[in-house]
Amino acid sequence: MEQASVKIWLQAFRLRTLPLALSCIGMGAFLAADAAAFRWSVFLLCVATTVFLQILSNLANDYGDTVNGADNEHREGPRRTVQAGAISIGAMRMAIYIFIALCLGSGVSLLIVSFGLNWEAIGFFFGLGLLSIFAAIAYTVGRRPYGYIGLGDLSVLIFFGLVGVMGSYYLFTQRLAWTNVLPAMSCGFFSIAVLNVNNIRDIDSDRRAGKFSIPVRIGRKNAVVYHWVLITSGWTAALAYSFSHFVSVGQFIYLLSLPLFLRNGWAVATRPSSALDPYLKQMALSTLLFVALLGLVYSCSTLNHFVNRCVYIGSASRATPNINVVRYYTILYNP
Repeated sequence: MEQASVKIWLQAFRLRTLPLALSCIGMGAFLAADAAAFRWSVFLLCVATTVFLQILSNLANDYGDTVNGADNEHREGPRRTVQAGAISIGAMRMAIYIFIALCLGSGVSLLIVSFGLNWEAIGFFFGLGLLSIFAAIAYTVGRRPYGYIGLGDLSVLIFFGLVGVMGSYYLFTQRLAWTNVLPAMSCGFFSIAVLNVNNIRDIDSDRRAGKFSIPVRIGRKNAVVYHWVLITSGWTAALAYSFSHFVSVGQFIYLLSLPLFLRNGWAVATRPSSALDPYLKQMALSTLLFVALLGLVYSCSTLNHFVNRCVYIGSASRATPNINVVRYYTILYNP
């Protein structure tokens, strides 16, 4: 990669997609913090692995859609680098191989830090990681890319929802909490909504290229209805989780992000397909804000619990200083 082409490669990386990818990891991390199991080492490696996977997916998408003809002069939105001739097919293949290696290196490091010598858990999650790499590439690459037969939405629900949230939670805690299915589904539905905006934007060029995304299959009018269903389903899952873990009305602070989702749905319903590109980023950032606000509630709850314990220990130490030392180390090493 020449130094002069760094800007082009950054364009190919499509960094604006990263907030959505990091939303599911953020949700898993916040839930782990609520379970007093958050670790910075695990979190940072989760972030690195997720970023590498997302960029791998973007590069494979750039390559695959150009080879298969979906990226052409009729496509709405930013021009892809391979289709525009800014990056050669050979160079893009090499970049894909490099990011596969980065995913594997970061992923293996994450598993070792998370599980130590638990080879059974490492083996299972390594297989899950290989499946994630395959899904990132096979969406648009290969003889029969699953994104071309309308299965991209299901893949997003699985990997941006269930695997992203519950998998990252397990990496922190080494256990599953089935109630976390609800916030995982929220992330999944909102992530599908981002894909749906993309597919509605490209509905005409996809139809001509033989890419049968959900909007191509059901038509634009029904795709708008589908978009509202995704937004409503994501919010329903989030509210169900909050009511099932109800403590106070303050935990509904994430409702502050609701107008952004309504704005996105209204734009998809009323604007022409050619004008929808800005709403991909808007939906992705809305999802990230939703996760941040929802996570803030549980992080503050955990911090408050920690402070209360420290206050209790501090007051107890005046009478029994030796016990205080024992309890202090208990907080640090066995939260």
